[in-house]
Amino acid sequence: MSQAEHTGTEGAVTAHTETTGKAGPPAAASTAVAGEPRARRPQWTLGLFHSELLTTLRRWRTLALLGVLAAVPILIGIAVRIETGGGGGPDGGHGGEGPAFITQITNNGLFLVFAALAATLPVFLPMAVGVVAGDAIAGEANAGTLRYLLVAPAGRTRLLLAKYATVLAFCLLATLVVAVSALIVGALLFPLGEVTTISGTTISFTEGLLRAALIAVVVAASLAGFAAVGLFVSTLASSGIAAMATTVGLLITVQILGTIPQLDAIHPYLFPHHWMSFSDLMREPLYWDEVRQNLGLQALYAAVFGSAAWARFTTKDINA
Repeated sequence: MSQAEHTGTEGAVTAHTETTGKAGPPAAASTAVAGEPRARRPQWTLGLFHSELLTTLRRWRTLALLGVLAAVPILIGIAVRIETGGGGGPDGGHGGEGPAFITQITNNGLFLVFAALAATLPVFLPMAVGVVAGDAIAGEANAGTLRYLLVAPAGRTRLLLAKYATVLAFCLLATLVVAVSALIVGALLFPLGEVTTISGTTISFTEGLLRAALIAVVVAASLAGFAAVGLFVSTLASSGIAAMATTVGLLITVQILGTIPQLDAIHPYLFPHHWMSFSDLMREPLYWDEVRQNLGLQALYAAVFGSAAWARFTTKDINA
């Protein structure tokens, strides 16, 4: 393999970065091809994760997804502002659903954070995660760079772990983009102050911000199971587009199954079933029961589909 061939693709540069942890010519990978002895390396290093994360975040597709997510709170805030004329909002009920949060936005702009997360979690956030997860392995295979990644002494298990960690980091980043965008828009368009919880009690604005941060983390963790599903699909496909479409298609299918009353027996086992449980964190005191069920279900999906992805990827014949 010539040096030109190895530096001709993004995946080749990533392979070298994974090997050395530094930018520079891909000599380490070329040495591996030449058959020289490879030093034993740990299953996990921050260098490999850092390389994968930077590669993902530099893609225009990823930036476009984050831009769309940031625009959702802006649209919601402007719509509420126009609807109410900037005056005090209706004294609606306090509930955990998005519409109930929306009724409180004009009273306190911080509620735009909760409303935006409630609006994006069922569709927009998981679709963005599905695109990134579905492309994680299949996109590299389709581009012909997966072999270069595996030529470096990284190992398939370590590479798969880095890919999954990157998708999880994107889950958190995407959620924070929604939350921060909503907080900025809420502060610009509506008053801020003490927060009235779902239970009817009042907490300080500072505590409300801490609740918002906690909710953002829980929402990001709620996507961990679906991220593992997408990664497994990515190991099955050889085309990034096919993997992304399949992952998003599975999301839509599961969402539809969750709305059919005749299938209520399986609803508690579907990964989106407890997604809206984050609203319980706006109670006083905090109500953790359904949140724990949600996180436990996500951990189960991550374990099952993560193991399936590992079994498939470690035995997959890489020809591209």
